[in-house]
Amino acid sequence: MAHSSPEPAAPGARAARFGALWLGAIGVVFGDIGTSPLYAMREALAHAGRVDPHLAVFGVVSLVFWALTLVVTLKYVVIVMRADNGGEGGTLALMALAQNALQKRSAWLVLLGIVGAALFYGDGLITPAISVLSAVEGLTTAPVIGAHFQPFVLPLAAIILLALFAVQSRGTEMVGRFFGPITLVWFATLAALGLPFVLQRPDILLAFSPVYAIKLLVADGPLGVTILGSVFLCVTGAEALYADMGHFGKGPIRAGWLLVALPCLMVNYLGQGALCLIHPAAMDNPFFGMIPHAAYWPVMLLTTAATIIASQAVITGAFSVTQQAVQLGLLPRIDIKRTSETVAGQIFVPQVNAALAVGVLFLLFMFKTSSNMASAYGVAVTTTMVVTVALLFVVARRHWKWPLWASVAVLAPFLALDLVFLGSNALKIAEGGWVPLAAAGAIVLAMWTWRTGSELLHAKVHRDSIALVDLIDSLRARPPHPVPGTAIFLTSDPSVAPVALLHNLKHNKVLHAENVIMTVRTADQPRVAEKDRIEIEPLGGEGGGPGFRLVTVHYGFMETPNIPRALGSCRRRGLVFDLMSTSFFVGRRTVVASPGVAMPLWQDRLFIWMVKNAADPIDYFHIPAGRVVEMGSQVVV
Repeated sequence: MAHSSPEPAAPGARAARFGALWLGAIGVVFGDIGTSPLYAMREALAHAGRVDPHLAVFGVVSLVFWALTLVVTLKYVVIVMRADNGGEGGTLALMALAQNALQKRSAWLVLLGIVGAALFYGDGLITPAISVLSAVEGLTTAPVIGAHFQPFVLPLAAIILLALFAVQSRGTEMVGRFFGPITLVWFATLAALGLPFVLQRPDILLAFSPVYAIKLLVADGPLGVTILGSVFLCVTGAEALYADMGHFGKGPIRAGWLLVALPCLMVNYLGQGALCLIHPAAMDNPFFGMIPHAAYWPVMLLTTAATIIASQAVITGAFSVTQQAVQLGLLPRIDIKRTSETVAGQIFVPQVNAALAVGVLFLLFMFKTSSNMASAYGVAVTTTMVVTVALLFVVARRHWKWPLWASVAVLAPFLALDLVFLGSNALKIAEGGWVPLAAAGAIVLAMWTWRTGSELLHAKVHRDSIALVDLIDSLRARPPHPVPGTAIFLTSDPSVAPVALLHNLKHNKVLHAENVIMTVRTADQPRVAEKDRIEIEPLGGEGGGPGFRLVTVHYGFMETPNIPRALGSCRRRGLVFDLMSTSFFVGRRTVVASPGVAMPLWQDRLFIWMVKNAADPIDYFHIPAGRVVEMGSQVVV
């Protein structure tokens, strides 16, 4: 039995777990960057058409290689992935880590985190559309039927995308088991397609020299910057290596990139370059030009599967970012459904899913072709990368304790490279790049409005309320009519008397024998250990009247609050609840706009709309509905 001899089994078990995580990372993390060969080379060669075709091919392949090496391998795999927040990655996790390192709240750090998260949503709109559309467009090159298929490209892409969004509510745990093997086969196919052409033209390997990249940019003059914007398409998805770190760990992701994704991608890009040297006409669509006619349909099916997987990874990422944003107080409570009892990251957010579906279909019919869509792709990603470096600088200085000269020496070159790519992609704004920026701008506005409005509301309530300790002292001096049982009052500010408590005293003129003031706190870390979940503190001294306790429940920004489960932790700490004799009092505030106070009237109205559409706290905190008493009040902001 394995249990009787754990030592020998441990290395094997660790290896098996690493292998499973590595295969999962292949499927989820590299889906986006793994489908870039469908369009990146084609777009870059199209923008390099003003120079000698031979130099264009060598120069573009060289630029692709150095972009993958510097941006993905050196920047993300080697450096950025060191900045893990309790094992989690991504812009919001990095923002929380930077905040924690500064040991104070910083408005500009919060703004950077908001911008990074909003840009991720903008990118999430384009990735499914361009990936699936690129694959379906390949059918126009199919033997026999290709010439007749053009009118069906958009409808088929729309059907595939609609089906993808429709199955999200069922969860991706089961489908996720197949992602790794399919994507592994996809990467092997990428290498297999490219290798024969590399063997025919081994001189394409000279493109590893940066000299060709420099020559191309110089030969194209000022317009060379447009080539960089297209080359950047080969590294879109690099942010996923960091964002998905919490699901798979650094080791499996790094191994997946260095051992599978990077070699297979480069062999394919080299093969596309070699094909263009052999047949210059293939520059119009080099990826599909590499596919042998006999293998066309199997490769086409695999391509479609790979693009669906790439889209799934972005959609799942948008759900995770939403959960983080809600927990960090950047968005109102949103209905978040768990689709797995065992996998914490398996969640479904209906509102986000619907918004993404509408946005993706809008882009699909707005741009109509993947070439047109490529003009909108990259702007959001490059801006996110700039945000990442800015936040990483704070982490390097305050968390890693790097000296200033080391922080600048390591990070400044990456910032300069990101800014160059950002400048090249900025030229796309008028051609469609404004779309993800507009979507991100709307999300930034919503997040900043929610954060500002919540702070104003908190300040207003705090200013107009009675201090909780003062109320308890007065109740002990003149206790109201006691009733048996326990009352739990949920509040975001335990220093003041909850509105529901005041209303209960005012209108019902009774007080329970035991009263719990419960508040939920979100930590700047992804998860909180169970032993640190609950804090219990007696309030108002001892003796006399009814008992009061303050219970603080701590959650990480990757966790979903569950009050009944937290009560179980309270029992282990000596505070016992009989759920059948416990009532939950929830205060509902009706927010009313007041012109000329702190926010403009239009922003007040936006905040009020968000408050009205926030998820019901009873559902969000998983409180038994039959035990809830709701009491309302009106607040002017």
